[in-house]
Amino acid sequence: MGSRPYRRRLAWGAAALLVAGIAVPAAASAAEHHGPSDVAGRTPKNAKNVILLIGDGMGDSEITLARDYTVGAAGRLNMDKFPMTGAYTTYSVDKDGKPDYVTDSAASGTGWATGRKTVNGRISKTPGTDKPMTTILELAQRNGLATGSVTTAELTDATPAVLASHATDRSCQGPADMKACPNDTIAKGGPGSIAEQSVNHKVDVLLGGGRNRFDQKITEGRYQGLTVTQQAEKLGYQIVTDAKGLSSAKAGKPVLGLFAPGNVPVEWTGKNAAVGGTAAQRCVTSNPERKAGTPDLESQTRKALELLNTGKGKKNGFFLQVEGASIDKRDHAADPCGQIGETAAFDRAVKAAREYAAKHPDTLVVTTADHGHSSQIVPLEANPPGLSSTLVTNEGQQLKVNYSTNTPGQSQEHTGTEVRIAAQGPQSQRVLGVTDQTELFTTIRTALSLR
Repeated sequence: MGSRPYRRRLAWGAAALLVAGIAVPAAASAAEHHGPSDVAGRTPKNAKNVILLIGDGMGDSEITLARDYTVGAAGRLNMDKFPMTGAYTTYSVDKDGKPDYVTDSAASGTGWATGRKTVNGRISKTPGTDKPMTTILELAQRNGLATGSVTTAELTDATPAVLASHATDRSCQGPADMKACPNDTIAKGGPGSIAEQSVNHKVDVLLGGGRNRFDQKITEGRYQGLTVTQQAEKLGYQIVTDAKGLSSAKAGKPVLGLFAPGNVPVEWTGKNAAVGGTAAQRCVTSNPERKAGTPDLESQTRKALELLNTGKGKKNGFFLQVEGASIDKRDHAADPCGQIGETAAFDRAVKAAREYAAKHPDTLVVTTADHGHSSQIVPLEANPPGLSSTLVTNEGQQLKVNYSTNTPGQSQEHTGTEVRIAAQGPQSQRVLGVTDQTELFTTIRTALSLR
């Protein structure tokens, strides 16, 4: 009886240490589950660097589907190994600030980029008055940090756009796409298209797709008559278009990587889900539409970290966002193999980020999603009213996935569920419990001590 209070104090002490971000001694076999710490065994209070990894549309169902298929039901993905795991809410708002329970990627990205909610479709501007809101990337630049954005979508797509641009509508991606943003045009005194703004911001590393947007001609302002790519060259960017070019990019000058005309083609292919289901299938781990020499997300992430960890980044630190965009895009298309392959590719980028942090314990790594999506794992005997497909996993078992958020033939929809957020490193304890998307902005700002 006398030992129980002592044991209770030990348990509460260990819990307090975990909440404070301090590693509790554990068996060596569990070491990979804990974030890096300094020589005293404590996670540093402040971060020099932040790596934010966004799995677009990567809700718990999408994570579970990729886990079951690739490493098995009892296995663990790299994103499952963070020491701090919580959930956050993702709703957007209407023009009056009232909840819109299902967000799109523009409003959700604006949430963590600015710390404030906005209407669906808007890029880092207020919901009612349509005024620009300062982003976490802009704050990082003002404080002397290096910055980067990596995506498998077009670099002008919503999630990368929220960091280095302000637009009334997410469709205003290139100079020829400004119909929905008349007040953002350079002629009206605005900042121009998302592509123009992104390079004007002098982000140190921009890697993704969307070459067609950057090849559009600028019709107004200082760079009139040039393409956005030529504008970037005028601003000192190194332009790279394949893995070889990316590998040879040098630190000291900003890098613009454009690896596809539109979104970067996905890594895996297979039969889309269908009404009444499909025959059991194995996914094909290749895609004939993916051009040889296209760098995968992991290699882009590693190169971005290499480039950012030099010059001002080496001295002052950096902020990097990495997006696995086509988890969402293949979920919309009810394409389970494409979706799983992109989740697996994203998970390898998570591994690269965690390996960097293991060598640089003053790095906060966060992985999360912008919103939930439509795929659901259902019993094999289920007969869903929508689209479904049966897969044969790497364990040799059958798994049935269902998409029923819209009428067959229509794009599948986002869902309004909360999603996972996990982290390691300085201030990682802030993701515990149930928070909101906007609080991620505060977590990053606090970790980096941005003013």
